[in-house]
Amino acid sequence: MSKKPRPPEKVAVYVNGRLIGFHTNGIGLYRELRQKRRNGEINPEVNFGLNPKTKELHINTDSGRARRPYIIVENGKPKFTPELKEKLKKGEITWKDLVKMGVIEYLDAEESGEHMYLAISEKDLTNEHTHLDIDPLTITGITVSVLPFPEYNSSPRITMACAMSKQSLGLYTNNFQLRGDSRAHFLFYPQQPLVQTKPYKLLKFSERPAGQNFVVAITSYFGYNMGDAVVINKNAIDRALGRSAFYKTYETEERRYPGGQKDKFEIPNPTVGGYREEEMYRNLGEDGIIVPESEVKSKDVLVGKTSPPRFLEEISAFGLTEEKKRENSITAKSGEEGIVDSVMLTESPSGNKLVKVKVRSIKIPENGDKFASRHGQKGVVGLLAPQEDLPFTAQGIVPDLILNPHAIPSRMTAGHILEMIGGKAASLSGNLIDGSAFTGDKEEDIKKVLRNYGFEEYGKETLYDGVSGEQIETQIFMGVIYYQKLHHLVSNKMHVRSRGPVQLLTHQPTEGRAREGGLRFGEMERDCLIGYGAGLLLKERLLEESDKTVELVCNSCGSIAVHDHIKNRNYCPLCEGNELHEVEMSYAFKLLLDEIKAIGILPRLILKSKA
Repeated sequence: MSKKPRPPEKVAVYVNGRLIGFHTNGIGLYRELRQKRRNGEINPEVNFGLNPKTKELHINTDSGRARRPYIIVENGKPKFTPELKEKLKKGEITWKDLVKMGVIEYLDAEESGEHMYLAISEKDLTNEHTHLDIDPLTITGITVSVLPFPEYNSSPRITMACAMSKQSLGLYTNNFQLRGDSRAHFLFYPQQPLVQTKPYKLLKFSERPAGQNFVVAITSYFGYNMGDAVVINKNAIDRALGRSAFYKTYETEERRYPGGQKDKFEIPNPTVGGYREEEMYRNLGEDGIIVPESEVKSKDVLVGKTSPPRFLEEISAFGLTEEKKRENSITAKSGEEGIVDSVMLTESPSGNKLVKVKVRSIKIPENGDKFASRHGQKGVVGLLAPQEDLPFTAQGIVPDLILNPHAIPSRMTAGHILEMIGGKAASLSGNLIDGSAFTGDKEEDIKKVLRNYGFEEYGKETLYDGVSGEQIETQIFMGVIYYQKLHHLVSNKMHVRSRGPVQLLTHQPTEGRAREGGLRFGEMERDCLIGYGAGLLLKERLLEESDKTVELVCNSCGSIAVHDHIKNRNYCPLCEGNELHEVEMSYAFKLLLDEIKAIGILPRLILKSKA
């Protein structure tokens, strides 16, 4: 008995989630719309998704959908023929032409879920297949596609590697010397990696490299690379490994004020209000602007500037009214020092004189600087070890970096291991290794190269202890891998405070490195000291070093008393009592009392003797 064809089903049609009507033949409508798109009658950005279970046809045109290109397959044959391939190679047609011709189409998640049977390669094609993948690599985005061997790593590490690739230092632009970026890093001697991917070459990232190839040994080193720390060869750093320059641009303009007054670039006169120490103006030229190649220390003046007073007239010490300028110079931020790289004089959009001063500082890797491979294996420098103390091979090769073995098994970054032996094979053979996802060089090919050059195929080597000169009993895994220096430099983060500014409202230290602030000692840190039994240390942290104040408290009514400076007497404003006592308290507590009073509640302090 022959099967009856299914009657056409009535479906609800939605455009961008909005119901616009019903259609009697859902499958027929879907096929017709898809054909029109392939013929170029409908915009290729539009996608259609028919859901037979819910009897809905969704038409999506909205922005933000993740879409992916596929080669269309008809009757088991791809529409991208060898003739088209030749034309594409010669430049007779472009990618856009292939989309217009209906050879390639972009599908979103909804359409690819229901209406696609995908073949990964041409040899897998059958009559049932609807699409052919261009390359399995296209499932990844740009950042993942340039990472080597990502399919061997766990997904959180790939996410981390993506985030850190964007923080790496390299040659970010060719004309960095002419630019006035507010902050910029530039790596000396950047190299292209020995293990590359196809997209890396297509995107021409080798012209903008952001890292260097390190010789890495995986072993412990006296506990200095405990956890995620790394030990780096100090001599390699002296040979400019991981060295970079940091540029910071300061800018200021001669602003105009209502009433015709304006700022002026000049070396401020000692009579100007807010005049700094004479030493701070030492590098300024006659026009008040710093001379290029001057050495600048923290808080040094870069551009001398005087501004008109905030109020038009100010009364001087002799009772005369005079217009007194105020000091308003641009200074190097606290903790930042370097050499003035360039000074640019120009005009702002409003027609005022504008100055940009670019300060350059050389950043040599030091303890605390952050390095990362392209597999999410990040770590800070724990020790700069002299080359003579580091292990070495029989050929005299000394590692640039020593990585802790514990960093590999729990993170499951087998790609890191593969890149190390891949880099080793590339440096021996002189051929770059292809680390493209899913289609790159296989482990067996890399092992073959190592065998041919007389090395152990798994990358292990016999090393000798640099301190004793004895052979290390076990074999150590050693290879070449691309490492990135990240812009998290300890010199830009280091922050200490002994004394400094306090907030006007709470009398507590200011917050943040830029404002010379204190480090927050929070609720949980307090709990630690209580648990430890260090009560006096707690008092010192939360009172002596914070907002200690001595207030007068009235014994009879329990409110805060005041000191009358004109009559030079202390009194209680509430009960006029004279039995006043000095009480040590936190200023924030006094502020709390004031705020409670402000909402109409009268708090009272009950005093007891200390004894």
